[in-house]
Amino acid sequence: MIESQNEPENEPENEPESEPPQISNYDGPVFNAGVSGSQFAWNNGTVSQNQQNNGAVAPGFEALAALVTNLLRELPRAGLAGQDREDAESAAREVLATIARPDAPQGGVLRRALAVLKGVLAPVATGVVAGTAAGTQEWAQKAIEGLTGVL
Repeated sequence: MIESQNEPENEPENEPESEPPQISNYDGPVFNAGVSGSQFAWNNGTVSQNQQNNGAVAPGFEALAALVTNLLRELPRAGLAGQDREDAESAAREVLATIARPDAPQGGVLRRALAVLKGVLAPVATGVVAGTAAGTQEWAQKAIEGLTGVL
């Protein structure tokens, strides 16, 4: 009988054993970098979060700050679909952040954010959005008027 050698083909001789992958299960958010100014909620049925930035507003933009702050407060009553509401909230916060910066507000950033706000509010103002609260159409029209010609 001939004995055969059972050497595997093409296997490196000094290959280190690989360690099994490490698996971590988290019951909440995990941050892998610095985070500031953010709000998070999890494992909740309904959440209502507010964040207030009391920075100084650039001179001449006080009326816009008041208008946008009011818009953010009234936005939940507008009856907007989820993505439209998120877009409006994001644009409103961008306006407030831009006019509260220590340097002069950037006109292009403000114009784009204001255009988003007016675009999202237009269906409410024209009555296209169904299920809005009484007076919401009128409120949206006034908000659009206030946002028009600000810059």
